[in-house]
Amino acid sequence: MADPISKPLILLSLLFFIQCFFSNSHASSDVPFIIVHKKANLNRLKSGSETVSVIIDIYNQGSSTAYDISLADDSWLNDAFNVISGSTSKSWEKLDAGGVLSHTFELEVKTKGVFSSEPAVVKFRIPTKAALQEAYSSPILPLDVLADRPPEKKFDWRLLARYGSIISVISIMVLFVYLVASPSKSVAKGSKKKR
Repeated sequence: MADPISKPLILLSLLFFIQCFFSNSHASSDVPFIIVHKKANLNRLKSGSETVSVIIDIYNQGSSTAYDISLADDSWLNDAFNVISGSTSKSWEKLDAGGVLSHTFELEVKTKGVFSSEPAVVKFRIPTKAALQEAYSSPILPLDVLADRPPEKKFDWRLLARYGSIISVISIMVLFVYLVASPSKSVAKGSKKKR
C-alpha cells in the first residue's frame, strides 16, 4: 500500500501533466507552423556548362495566418555561381493556414567541384508575438557540379537487330505451348452441359 504522501504527489503530478498537455496543445493550435522544402536540380547544357535550378516551397501547416514572410537563400557563393534568373530572396505579405508559396531561381555554375548549400531561412511574423519567427529549409544533397560524367548509356538498337528474331520465335513458341497446355474454360463448361 502506498504511503499517504505519495498519493497526493502522484495526483498532483498527473494534474500538472494534463494541464501542460492541454495548455500546449491549445496554445500551439492557433499559430502558423511553417515548413520549408528546398530542392536543387543540375541541368547540363549542350555547351558543356551547367545550371542549377533551385525550388523552395513554403507550407503553412498551422491553423492561423503568417504575415510578413521573407525568404533568404544566401548560401550560393558569388565566385562559384551567377544568378541568371530570379533572385535568392523574396518576400510576401501573408501565408494563410494550409497555403503554399513557391519561389524558383536559376544559377549558372562557374567552378567545378562538390558544393553543399546551407538551408534557406524564412522569417515570418505572428500577430501575438513581437519578435520575428524563423524557419529553416530542408538540406539538399551535395551537388557535384561540372563533374566528368560518362555518357549516358542509351538503348542499343544493334542488340535488338541481332537477337530480336530469336526472342520473337521463342516468345511465339512459349505462347503456343501455354495455349495448348492450358484448357479453355469455355470448352470445359460446354462439355459439362452436354452430359
